[in-house]
Amino acid sequence: MRETSGFTLKKGRSAPLVFHPPDALIAVPFDDDDKIVGGYTCENSLPYQVSLNSGSHFCGGSLISEQWVVSAAHCYKTRIQVRLGEHNIKVLEGNEQFINAAKIIRHPKYNRDTLDNDIMLIKLSSPAVINARVSTISLPTAPAAAGTECLISGWGNTLSFGADYPDELKCLDAPVL
Repeated sequence: MRETSGFTLKKGRSAPLVFHPPDALIAVPFDDDDKIVGGYTCENSLPYQVSLNSGSHFCGGSLISEQWVVSAAHCYKTRIQVRLGEHNIKVLEGNEQFINAAKIIRHPKYNRDTLDNDIMLIKLSSPAVINARVSTISLPTAPAAAGTECLISGWGNTLSFGADYPDELKCLDAPVL
């Protein structure tokens, strides 16, 4: 275990982070193609969900404090713009905040071949303005039990076979495995 800039990074395989009531962030096993098959549109209902951009959307993350985002290490790029308050990533809807990354910290033992320790922290160059469309997610106090229903969100592929990447944020209820 290693502490980095106030956040603890633990050894072991990480996974996508998902929201589970009441206000707990948990992880589920990583699906290698980041799909949200059978998801539904969840407009402006997840104010902690962010879009990572480097010319265009390429990954998602969660706002964990006014100045920190957690995402997957496989989403690393040297320059990242974090877009908060997004719903449709192709349309400016007036609620978005665009903040550049000041610092990007990948887990020191991240392995791109096995995806072990697939976690990354992004420090924003300025604090996010918290409002009805942008807010932080609560971090978990304990791991969720297998079978616990949770909410997965993002702009990932919605098809089991083929590809369909939506412009609008999608959600899916799924059990922790």
